Amino acid sequence: MANRITELFNIKYPIVQAGMVWNSGWRLASASSNSGVLGLIGAGSMYPEVLREHIQKCKKATHKPFGVNVPLLYPNIQEIMDIIVDEGVKIVFTSAGNPKTWTPWLKERGITVVHVVSSVKFALKAQEVGVDAVVAEGFEAGGHNGRDETTTLTLIPMVKEHLQIPLIAAGGIATGQAMLAVMILGADGVQVGSRFAASEESSAHIDFKKLITSTKEGGTQLTLKELAPVRLIKNKFYNELQELYKTTPTPEQLQELLGRGRAKKGMFEGDLEEGELEIGQVAGLIHDIKPVAKIVEDMIKEFDLAKTRVKGL
Repeated sequence: MANRITELFNIKYPIVQAGMVWNSGWRLASASSNSGVLGLIGAGSMYPEVLREHIQKCKKATHKPFGVNVPLLYPNIQEIMDIIVDEGVKIVFTSAGNPKTWTPWLKERGITVVHVVSSVKFALKAQEVGVDAVVAEGFEAGGHNGRDETTTLTLIPMVKEHLQIPLIAAGGIATGQAMLAVMILGADGVQVGSRFAASEESSAHIDFKKLITSTKEGGTQLTLKELAPVRLIKNKFYNELQELYKTTPTPEQLQELLGRGRAKKGMFEGDLEEGELEIGQVAGLIHDIKPVAKIVEDMIKEFDLAKTRVKGL
């Protein structure tokens, strides 16, 4: 399945395992890379030395390419970037910030850079500063999201219309059928988050994984747009948030309720009532917890079957 994405990352399939906070440790990243896709370690939930440990363990667990996802709002960003260079990581996905700040620095050190965006405007800005590819993420995605609520179905062809560099689609993609759909719309590959969050190798708490598989249509909602938009599973914390919204709260009041460490509490520690439970709308299609290798195998089978069906239309 060779194309611009498989060639850029030297992988078998044009699939990227998203670098999700509290989910994407070295076990998930190495298992993904060993299955023929690009595995990513999620630096957003790691202190610098913890990230170094995960990179070193990942290098021992796979000889295939893998990368690190770095939110650019990270407080220890220079230290994080130095560790990535010191450990010889060759692929970095950046998000949640201006790619102009770090792309030239990373490129000068021989690192392939991909930036995550949620609009045509930001895709073009990323292209202008020299990134090697762009991830365009639709409103359906889990975790932190774009403010414009543009769906993947409309975002991908709009970005493709203006982009020259490789395009990776994200948001609502957990099956081979969805992969084929966005590639028909112009994507060169896909980034998959929620499906890999519910894998055996994900570092998330088992109770969170089980909750993903029981989440139905309408079970998630994009909220906290005044701070940083995030898609959450509806739980006790979410309901408290909605009650606060009835009072027309200030951003400071929202931040006070959010507090610190809610994402860790929910996804990593398994507090399904008080925690922040980030997952995509596609959770309604995820019904089991499987090994990464099986997830990838199923996606490719579904992709090939969908291609056959399309030929018959």
